[in-house]
Amino acid sequence: MTQLPGVSYVMPVLNEADYLEEAVSSILGQDYSGEKELVLALGPSTDTTNNVARRLADADARIVLVHNPLGRTPIGLNLAIRASTLPIVIRVDAHSELPSHYTQRGIETLFRVNAHDVGGLMDAKGRTPVQRGIAAAYHSKFGFGGPAYHSGAPEGSAESAYLGIFRREVFEEVGYYNEELWRAQDWELCLRIRQAGHTVWFDPELKVGYYPRDSFKSLISQSMASGTWRAEIARRFPEGKSLRHDVPPLLLLGVATGLAATVIEPLVREAAPTGVSVVLNLAKAVPAVYAAIALAAGLTSNAKGLKDKLLAACAFPAIHLPWAFGYIKGRFCGAAGTVDKGRVR
Repeated sequence: MTQLPGVSYVMPVLNEADYLEEAVSSILGQDYSGEKELVLALGPSTDTTNNVARRLADADARIVLVHNPLGRTPIGLNLAIRASTLPIVIRVDAHSELPSHYTQRGIETLFRVNAHDVGGLMDAKGRTPVQRGIAAAYHSKFGFGGPAYHSGAPEGSAESAYLGIFRREVFEEVGYYNEELWRAQDWELCLRIRQAGHTVWFDPELKVGYYPRDSFKSLISQSMASGTWRAEIARRFPEGKSLRHDVPPLLLLGVATGLAATVIEPLVREAAPTGVSVVLNLAKAVPAVYAAIALAAGLTSNAKGLKDKLLAACAFPAIHLPWAFGYIKGRFCGAAGTVDKGRVR
């Protein structure tokens, strides 16, 4: 590249007053000499997010504001992309902080491997003990398992990309984000990019600081919505179904059966045949085994200090079980109308 291409950063924003200013600072402070613009798609926030955004835009002409009355992520992304003008489009998030080399490295990788979408690693971190515990669960393979952008993997082609660094022309070729998919719209867009014969690429050197939910209540809501929309993807696209998606529902079934067996077994202990008693006792062990594994995973996580490690252990069931419930619901009923109630206030 003899001349650095200009970059349009696009960010959907909803109820992010506590994080927006730092996110914007990390974007506009990128160590990249090409032209930059940042388009914020403002949803109907109920906190002071939009006031913060207007103040930032008044102070820097590179910040453009567009309104996203429905507040849906894919709608906001499409509005922001269409309002932007530069040849490289980089999706960013108000809960994220970009390292200073992110843009330079990402664009170099985009052209080096001839990709049309490049993503990196979600480096979860926290400000409070609960958020730090949740962040440690994000880093653990026991937390999310497969995706490279959570637990890391060697550089290479990928099914999907975290956030995304795009050539603008790919949107004209394959279309924009699917506005029917309130979540998982990034996976579906990557599917269309791959089906068009282009490459989606994972580069672990692109490590993005990410602040996860800061309470277990909001984490549970997020996990349930994520599971429901993941099931919608599986319903619509054969490529969206993976055997690893069946593990959380089986876990939920095992835990629920075990809890039921814990209540039933003492009531039928004297009258039940030996075989039934054995089955009930085995079922009773499932929640205890899962709890022990979660505790071990928390204690061996990258959390610092015993308190944060124990909070990480508590985060695992708040991720796995609501996700599984949402996935089962979504497989049978679809995801239409499902929102993340921990975010939409």
